[in-house]
Formats: sequence, structure tokens, C-alpha cells
Amino acid sequence: MQRRHLFVLSLLAAAGTVLAQGYPNKVIRLQVPFAPGGTTDIVARVIAEPLGKALGQTVIVENKAGGGGVVGASETAHAVPDGYSLGVATVSTTAANPAINPRMPYNAETDFTPIINIAATPNVIAVNPSFPAKNYKDFVTLLKKSPGKYSYASSGTGGIGHLQTELWKTLQGVYVTHIPYSGAGPALRDTVGGQVEIIFDNVPSSLPHILGGRLVPLAVAAPQRLASMPNVPTFKELGLEPVNRMAYYGIVGPKGLPRDIVDKVNAAARKALEDPAVRKRIEDTGSVVLGNTPEQFSAQMKEELAVYRKVVETAKLKLE
Repeated sequence: MQRRHLFVLSLLAAAGTVLAQGYPNKVIRLQVPFAPGGTTDIVARVIAEPLGKALGQTVIVENKAGGGGVVGASETAHAVPDGYSLGVATVSTTAANPAINPRMPYNAETDFTPIINIAATPNVIAVNPSFPAKNYKDFVTLLKKSPGKYSYASSGTGGIGHLQTELWKTLQGVYVTHIPYSGAGPALRDTVGGQVEIIFDNVPSSLPHILGGRLVPLAVAAPQRLASMPNVPTFKELGLEPVNRMAYYGIVGPKGLPRDIVDKVNAAARKALEDPAVRKRIEDTGSVVLGNTPEQFSAQMKEELAVYRKVVETAKLKLE
């Protein structure tokens, strides 16, 4: 029986090698599990063209929003493991949502093949300019005086924007109402438009609105203050270090993706990230370029999942 098992494994390995030798010979789909306009979409579109050039095939970005990223991530998890259906993995889809949602349609620990972490980005809590408070201290004071009066937008229930805000609410002792959207893009649009007062968003998608005066930043989740908003404190400075975590944007495939294909995509992505123009486009959004190994990205994903499971347990968070 053991000899037969080893024989089957050797056949599968051989099949994966043959598949990888001809890879890629058609268009590759890179699934973004959120609506257009958010940071995940921005990073995906920056990397898609140079990644395709390095692989010698077109890489097209497809948006599949819903469920705080769960719908699109599930599609990636259950795709055929041939390298033509890849996805952008985020903290929302591989850590925050799995930590809070007991009915996930995929297993974040076993249903993805990590390939490479492209970038990490700080998050920022910001308000519409019409909001009465313009700094963090006044912001908290006002919220404590009027619990439930104000609302915050997120990319969806169970996403990182939702979970980070709920963690922040618990630690800060304030209450604001959650308004979930189908992605960061629509959530950002309504906050800028004044339909919702508050958002906890990634810096790349919020920064143009902050620089344009359409959003007021109050605190950032980053290792240190950002050059783009030097007067805005970090959550660590505010005594809220558990909230002070950056988000990642990496490429994954479904479970069982052959190692040779993983290595080809990883090498192509690293080559793309060596281009100063590509790095600048990513860094200009406020993100930090990473470009690590599959093993390093796998370890990061496991670490974030453990962190957010602890957040959910400690703060006793539940899906609304």
C-alpha cells in the first residue's frame, strides 16, 4: 500500500513538472476579491502588466466583490490548480474574515498556495471634512459624548477595516455604527461624499483624498509616522498598539499548485518588482514593497491569522 501511495505521488509530481514546462501558454487571471478603487485593486493593477511581461503572457485583473472579500477568495481557492487562476490575498481574506466567520467557504490555512507578498501598507482612520472633530483627541471626546450617533464604512463584514475598527472601538471605549460595503472603493466613495462620517482604510486608496482635502486623517496604523502626513500620530503613540498593524497584498493560487509554477510566478513577480518605475508606483501609494519567498509569505499569513483569532477571542467580536 505504501509503495502504491509513493507511486501516485511521483506521478502527480511528474504531471506538475510537465504542466509547468509549458506554463504559461494562455492568459492568466488575477482575481481581486473587492470592488475597483480600493488598495487591493490598485496594487493588483500596478503589478499585473509587468508580471505578465516577465511571464511572457497577459495577466488580466478581474474584480469579484462580496462578503468582505470572501466571494472572490473562495473562487481562487476552488480554482483548477494550473496557474491560470491566481488571486490577491489580503489580511481580510486570509486572516480577519477567517478569524471571525465560522462559516467560511474555504480554509485559509490549507486551501491556498502562497506565492509572493507584493507589498504591505499602513491603514488610516479618517473622517469626512464636515465632521466636527479635526484631531484624534477631539474625535474620541465627541464619540464618547454621542455613542451610536456616527457611522463608519468598511470594505465588508469581516474584512480588515471592520475587524480593525471593532478592535479599536473596544480598546478606545467608543461606539459607532458599522456600515459594510462590497469593497473599499464604494466605502471610500460614500465617506468622501458624506453619506458616512468615518472610515478605517488603507493609505493608498485614501491618500489622494487626504491630500486633496476630501478626508481628514486622525491616526495611522504604521511602524512610524508617515512622511505624507507627519502630524498624524500612530496608534502605538496613542497607546493602542494592538491596532497598529499594516495590511499585506500577496499573490496566491489554489491548493495543490505545482511548485514549479509557484517558482515561475514568484521569480516573475520579483523581476517585475526590480523595475524602479514599478516600485515607485507602489511606494507612491504609501505602501512598502516586499517581494519575498513563498515560505516567508506563508509564515506571514499564518502569523496574521493567529493575531486576528486572538483579537476576536479577546474582544469577543462576532459577525453582525
